[in-house]
Amino acid sequence: MIETFPWERLRFDEEGLIPAIVQDAVSKEILTLAYMNKESLTKTLETGETWFWSRSRQELWHKGATSGHTQRVVSLRVDCDGDALIVQVVPNGPACHNGTYTCFAESVALAAAADEPKRAETSDRFAILNELEALVAAREVERPEGSYTTYLFEKGVDKILKKVGEEAAEVIIAAKNRSHDELRYEAADLLYHLLVLLREQKLPLDEVLHELKTRR
Repeated sequence: MIETFPWERLRFDEEGLIPAIVQDAVSKEILTLAYMNKESLTKTLETGETWFWSRSRQELWHKGATSGHTQRVVSLRVDCDGDALIVQVVPNGPACHNGTYTCFAESVALAAAADEPKRAETSDRFAILNELEALVAAREVERPEGSYTTYLFEKGVDKILKKVGEEAAEVIIAAKNRSHDELRYEAADLLYHLLVLLREQKLPLDEVLHELKTRR
């Protein structure tokens, strides 16, 4: 991998650094922005885990070396100008030193978005699935107490599979009852538990959607 990596395309800055955007390979959430130099990038390629250069400490930094929250690299992309990287990873814990799933956990409300609520709501009818997939990913990493999603991940795949089966049966019963209210509620439960299962299996929803597209 190191031999075939396009080193000649990279444009490091005057300090020998290049920004690396770290993205969850499954949920597609942006986890953090860090910096790499040639040595940390080489170690990333050699080990299959993320290594960075700490600008504050002026030293090489293996993500998760002390916390255990390593990041397994799935893919690495170079942008068109060669001056930035996207590193897709499977995280083994929070990306942020604050203990959160992502360093970009805080949202900023935009005035334009507030002025056009209806457009925001209808621009992407499946936006809630993206939000829910990201939330499930965060719950798996952060494991907040009292969260039902935390409970499912801690119980493991057998419990998750049982819930998927139960919710599928509830959907069937609701449909047989000809109750739209009941069917809507149970279908939502099934979709949620299916997203939990996909996260546990590290299978992106995008791949399921792509499978549907190939069948069209």
